[in-house]
Amino acid sequence: MIEQNKPIGLFDSGVGGLTVAHHVMQILPLENTIYFGDSARVPYGSKSTETVQFYTKQAINFLERKAVKLIIIACNTASAVALEYASSIASVPVIGVIEPGARGAVEASTSGRIGVIGTQGTVRSEAYQNAITAFNPSAKVFAHPCPLLVGFAEEGLIDHPATELIAREYLEELLDHSIDSLIMGCTHYPILKPTLAKVAGTSVQLIDPGLETAKHVQQILAEKDLLKSAPSPASHEYYLSDFPHKFIEIGSRFLGSKMHRVEKISLESLSCE
Repeated sequence: MIEQNKPIGLFDSGVGGLTVAHHVMQILPLENTIYFGDSARVPYGSKSTETVQFYTKQAINFLERKAVKLIIIACNTASAVALEYASSIASVPVIGVIEPGARGAVEASTSGRIGVIGTQGTVRSEAYQNAITAFNPSAKVFAHPCPLLVGFAEEGLIDHPATELIAREYLEELLDHSIDSLIMGCTHYPILKPTLAKVAGTSVQLIDPGLETAKHVQQILAEKDLLKSAPSPASHEYYLSDFPHKFIEIGSRFLGSKMHRVEKISLESLSCE
């Protein structure tokens, strides 16, 4: 296969990474994609670093067997604790969502006061905090875990009063610090952007790391002369390690379009080198 026409690989612990896939498809509409959701072992946020790295290794191996040209770790937890490891074992470029998200927040902020919301694991890792201060050493970063928002996103409760109530509870402390940009540091959160924007107010710019990652991938592919050259329609394949209840419904909402070509693979097959 011509190198440029090989697919982009994405993987996540479950359904959330489809918000990243959505941006990739919007910004790079000709590109083929292969998505792997490790839905049998979600969530990654409560797992040890060693376990997440092991799962990441299996995902990398699976996607490389599919002959991808680049891999996006569309998972904040795996990006936080396994990106360096993944890059060391992969034969293709591996891109995480944290560095592009941090760069986007630094570029958007005029005061250098930046908020981060995410899972317990992502916030605890301080990956966004470290990435932000690497881009701007004088930045002040304020982070808060927002675990309940994942459930609201999966249930599609975008404009529900309960979603707004919980969002206000979570964001109150960050807003008290006069932040002017806020990283939605979990791939589920962009689904709730209307409510988060309402709570945060017009003085706070919401940063979607998935969007920033898609822009970065476009740049990397262009630099490496790997942008798809054939004008043929893009194909998209989805693989899951389990088939959870309502996955297609939830996944289509996160993706922004109907999911097709969805296949379940066994955990045993992931162990094959």
